[in-house]
Amino acid sequence: MRVELHTLSAADREDFVDAMARSRSFHGAWISAPTTAAEFDALLRRTEDESFVSLVIRLREDGRLAGVFNISEIVRRAFQSAYIGYGAVAGLEGRGYMTEGMRLVLAHAFGELGLHRLEANIQPANTASIALVRRCGFVREGFSENYLKIDGAWRDHERWAIRAELWEALLDVPMPGQPAQ
Repeated sequence: MRVELHTLSAADREDFVDAMARSRSFHGAWISAPTTAAEFDALLRRTEDESFVSLVIRLREDGRLAGVFNISEIVRRAFQSAYIGYGAVAGLEGRGYMTEGMRLVLAHAFGELGLHRLEANIQPANTASIALVRRCGFVREGFSENYLKIDGAWRDHERWAIRAELWEALLDVPMPGQPAQ
């Protein structure tokens, strides 16, 4: 793995705000990531609630922030489910860092967090994001018109999800370019 997974902390503030501000046009209408210290602090406060986890991936070689993953609306009891949202850092896209990061996040979600299901809601034109979840074993479950309000407009989304048993089955499948275990 070329990336490491870390729980978001106050120590990430400067790197995070800078990376997301530089990535604003890259993210376009897909996501609205925090780009100020106040917005970052609000995100960090959300992590105090047990229904929200924010994780960052950093490059092992130099510690640069490469992406962020949020697991939100965690519901326990018989459901054990949550939503996942994420964003890459502009300039580092297309190198497989988010794929490696997503695999670490899934291991964390289905391992330490004990979740059974994660759902990603993605705008249909966001082909890079759809390709990411598809590579990581998510399956398309449906389509929701005007599902989320992003950048001031209600936007359609495809619903993609992965369950713990699907993830476990994928663990025996080697990633491209890696030998079987």
